[in-house]
Amino acid sequence: MSPNANEKPIWIAGEALIDLIPTERMGENRVPIVGGGPANSARALSRLGMNAYFIDGISTSEYGEMAKQVLLEDGVNLDHANFTDAPAGTAKVSLDANGGASYIFTLEGTATFNFDRSWLPKPSENIPAALLLGTLGLLVEPGASELFEWTKGVAKFAPIILDPNIRSSVISDRAKYQAIVDKWVAISQVVKVSEDDIAWLYPDLTQEGVAQMWLSQGVALVVITLGANGIRAFTSRGEVSTPGVKVEVVDTVGAGDTVGAVLVEGVVKHGLENLHGELLRTVLARAAAAAAITCSRAGAQPPFAHELQ
Repeated sequence: MSPNANEKPIWIAGEALIDLIPTERMGENRVPIVGGGPANSARALSRLGMNAYFIDGISTSEYGEMAKQVLLEDGVNLDHANFTDAPAGTAKVSLDANGGASYIFTLEGTATFNFDRSWLPKPSENIPAALLLGTLGLLVEPGASELFEWTKGVAKFAPIILDPNIRSSVISDRAKYQAIVDKWVAISQVVKVSEDDIAWLYPDLTQEGVAQMWLSQGVALVVITLGANGIRAFTSRGEVSTPGVKVEVVDTVGAGDTVGAVLVEGVVKHGLENLHGELLRTVLARAAAAAAITCSRAGAQPPFAHELQ
């Protein structure tokens, strides 16, 4: 039995992709590394000692087995995953001179996005402490619609933490993307986005304007990551922020996913209703420190709990 097995489960729904990472910046040679925003967050939560259950379709192919092993090695529970012989989804990653990542995806017909309520876990039978989801699982049909209807059921029992993690290379139609995000925001209690997400999704609005819009729609906590400049968060009680942690950046892969994991940890440990003021600032500072550690390593390698003490 793992040390976190008696804790209430945290569900993380979404993709485990194989990131094809360049061996050098601006280079063409690539190595396969397990990624995907939700999978990165699941690993980060488990490394923090939380009882993380990853919910996704996982291929029985070589790439799928790689994803399975990486998740299991970090202690992520796969009891709610669905294993099929369809291929695994992949993301061809390019890094710019500053280590920033961009992606070209292979998604259609993969095991990764075959969400279906016939195999998704029933929330009423095993109530989770929280559900974190986002990135491509919100977009790729028909699985995305299945995932949305299922999430509405989970929302009756547990807080929903949404990380849209905008991927305009998958849907370039801004209005269509806005409609998808708006739909998901309407059933979420926490929304975590990057400054780049907001700049692309709502080019005519300020960060404060987007945060207030979502708060007015029933979201309790909006968190905006600012890269090296830290994190800001908004609740009905006002804004709280924390500066970034300086680090030698190898790449930024998985940094935002790590922030999402620390936010979920904060919601589960402290209660969403208590996340404001100094307690929220403490959680944000922990998230910034965790993201900095992730940036100091190649690929998505979030910190373990002891590294944040």
